[in-house]
Amino acid sequence: MAAVTQAQVEEWQEAVGREKVEEDVLDPRPLRRFAQALGLADESAGVPLAHWAYFLPSPLDSEIGPDGHPRRGDFLPDVSLPRRMFAGSSIEVPGDLEIGAPATQTSRVAELTHKAGKSGDLVFAKVEKHLEQEGTLRVREVQTYVYRDEGAPIAMPQPAPELPEGVVWEPDEVNLFRFSAATANGHRIHYDQPYATEVEGYPALIVHGPFIAAKLAGLAMAKGSLASFSFRAMAPLFVGQPIVLKGTSEHAFEAIRCDGVPAMAAQATYR
Repeated sequence: MAAVTQAQVEEWQEAVGREKVEEDVLDPRPLRRFAQALGLADESAGVPLAHWAYFLPSPLDSEIGPDGHPRRGDFLPDVSLPRRMFAGSSIEVPGDLEIGAPATQTSRVAELTHKAGKSGDLVFAKVEKHLEQEGTLRVREVQTYVYRDEGAPIAMPQPAPELPEGVVWEPDEVNLFRFSAATANGHRIHYDQPYATEVEGYPALIVHGPFIAAKLAGLAMAKGSLASFSFRAMAPLFVGQPIVLKGTSEHAFEAIRCDGVPAMAAQATYR
């Protein structure tokens, strides 16, 4: 694919400042489905990153791209690089969600940057979201998406002789499907194996970044009520292989791949 040009970057940056406002009622049923997709039998102790159960995308069939994501160009810019991933997020929780009450979410394209390196072109888009109830900010989140070229096929990681200490988690295809359903995530790399392997060049279905982040947030919540939580994806995790979730300090958490590679790092602060 041809290299990204400065003119293209400037065109995509015209989306910076674009906003959309959505209204919803925080019904308990989506939260229950989200909690169950995370493996929680009882949400009374709190659901990690509960706001992700709401304001879900609902595009028409005609508005869906070939990868299962909503087509680009409506809110996020129409970046020409073919692969799009959720790379990380920074979340502040100044107030608790009031389940059953109306809420408003305002999303804004906050930043778009381009980097060119040995691995090719990368375009980063940041989206800032404010979730409010009764005029009070309950959640502020800045999500980072990365667009990249197709790249070379990726080999299946080879397990290390021993797993590090921590909570061993091995999600299967049903777990991935349930999480996709609970979050209205249509990206085909999480449920369509022929697409994941033959089109995007992965060796197996990929575990959702937000799924991993929510599991790490659950570890953090065992230490106290979250004031903030941030995470950064560093390597893909694949279905059928064990994942180790662990705390490395009071505020730091990691998801470790079966070959010992850190796949996600997270940070938490407490109220």
